[in-house]
Amino acid sequence: MDSSSQDKNLPATAQRLKKARDDGQVPRSKDLSNLTVLGGGSLLLLAFAPAGFEKLRTALQNQLRFDNASLQQPGQMLQRLVDGFSHGLMLYLPLGLMVLAVAMGATVAAGSYALSTKPVMPDLSRLSLIKGFGRLFSKQQVIDILKLSGVTAVVGFVAWQFIASHVELFGTLVMQPLESGIGQLGSWIVSGVGMLLLVVAFFAFVDVPIQKFLHSSQLKMSLQEVKQEHKESEGDPQMKSQRRARQREMAQRNSVGAVPKADLVVMNPTHYAVAIRYDDSSMNAPRVVAKGADLIAMKIRDVAKAHNVPVLQSPMLARALYAHAELDGEVPSALYTAVAQVLAYVYQLKAALKGQGAMPGEMPVPQVPPELDPHFKKTPSKDVE
Repeated sequence: MDSSSQDKNLPATAQRLKKARDDGQVPRSKDLSNLTVLGGGSLLLLAFAPAGFEKLRTALQNQLRFDNASLQQPGQMLQRLVDGFSHGLMLYLPLGLMVLAVAMGATVAAGSYALSTKPVMPDLSRLSLIKGFGRLFSKQQVIDILKLSGVTAVVGFVAWQFIASHVELFGTLVMQPLESGIGQLGSWIVSGVGMLLLVVAFFAFVDVPIQKFLHSSQLKMSLQEVKQEHKESEGDPQMKSQRRARQREMAQRNSVGAVPKADLVVMNPTHYAVAIRYDDSSMNAPRVVAKGADLIAMKIRDVAKAHNVPVLQSPMLARALYAHAELDGEVPSALYTAVAQVLAYVYQLKAALKGQGAMPGEMPVPQVPPELDPHFKKTPSKDVE
């Protein structure tokens, strides 16, 4: 059965959520954006208005001051215009940047951001009339219309009540001195804008969880889609190979802690290291307790030297053990002889250091079958004429 015909009642998987975020699909609340821009801008304007007003008044006084020298040089008028524009820009530009920072901070805090260019890429499917008509009657569109209607009704009611309660006081402004009248008008504007922002804040805090709910509902999956996603992720050979490589690397890193219990470490000078342990009372054959390549090999060597574990240089044996011996498993039977040779040498060396025997000579070259060496290249046989 096609997944599109099934009920999508399962929550989105982590992979589905990640793909949606990569595509720029995240829950966004327009009311929260409006609140941060309007509220943040109003608070910043209220905080910096006295200082900004004073600077603008000083600049305007300088612009309207004329003397004989300025009349003799008409070019100063253009310079004054440039200076006035610069003063205004130095006031409005920082205010705009701070409002932008507040809006971006609120977006990040709400988790409504996604670093993706896909939403702005051209997509001809968006021009489909059928899909556009379907979006007009979608759940998202219905909720947006109801929310917008509620915001308009509440804001209109609050504005009407505020104007109705202050209409008589507005008429008394003409009888007040200019400075006190402007101050009174400013306080009324601040209180009125504050009441309207409270309404916007209420709808914003209600809209944020609604948008998250709608986003989750939009990304819900059917049982068939979940099975298909699991099958694709588990069946990808590349992903399986990557997982196995990460698991092997983690196991090798953890195996370094077993090096102090090893009898010896066999190394290819810089690339491979294999730690071997053998206890004839509990083991049928020597076991590989730690192995690693490159940096892990260097770590195994350093730990072995710190705990007085013999480190022997045998490149061919080290490569063969690293390639064919499993971690915490017995060495392959084909390498028994080679491992027995190095173990015997180590036992003789330890006995000599304890004064219980003669010092052995040079370490014998382990007998490693060439075909077990990963670097062995078989010479192609020539046809006999």
